[in-house]
Amino acid sequence: MAAPPSKTLKDLNGKWVMNKTLSDSTEPALALQGIGWFVRKGISMASVTLNVKQYTGAPKPPSTSPEEAVHIDIVQTATGGIKGTTELRCLDGVAREHTDWLFGKVSGRSRLLKRAEVADEYLKRGWIEEEGGEGGEEAEHIESRAESVDNGWVALQVWGFQLIGGERRYARNIMVTKGAERVEMRLVYDWAGEQLDFEI
Repeated sequence: MAAPPSKTLKDLNGKWVMNKTLSDSTEPALALQGIGWFVRKGISMASVTLNVKQYTGAPKPPSTSPEEAVHIDIVQTATGGIKGTTELRCLDGVAREHTDWLFGKVSGRSRLLKRAEVADEYLKRGWIEEEGGEGGEEAEHIESRAESVDNGWVALQVWGFQLIGGERRYARNIMVTKGAERVEMRLVYDWAGEQLDFEI
């Protein structure tokens, strides 16, 4: 289902389901990140749902800034017995380490930036403002950078909205690099309503 006009990067609250038909395969990126074949196959067959809570509050440690920051807490669930992950993003550009079962120890930071500030041409591609809507070059996006502490890969994501098949969709352009290797993929999500599966 297309994203309603009320859903913007200032309000991603609600439930989003990855559209596997419109999304690129995650397998090449997961392979570059060192994820084993059986887990990659399980993820490729699973239906992935994002439960999103977005709010403003004091920044998470290690930041000591008195300024409030935008938080995006995401609990990701999957069918087929695949364990989910939790993403706790604070859009202040401060690096924070976390560990999860899939990627191990990761240093991540997230921030808001304008489309004109996105350096990579792939990450810059396809956003609605290219078609004359939602802010042009000044339109804001969410950039999320994750770097593996132990495995040497870097994943850079830019989030926003794209017109796909004539419908406005929440999407992420993603680039994963490890040394000279690079994988690009786009993930596209269906809007599934305000009601979360559980309290975040």
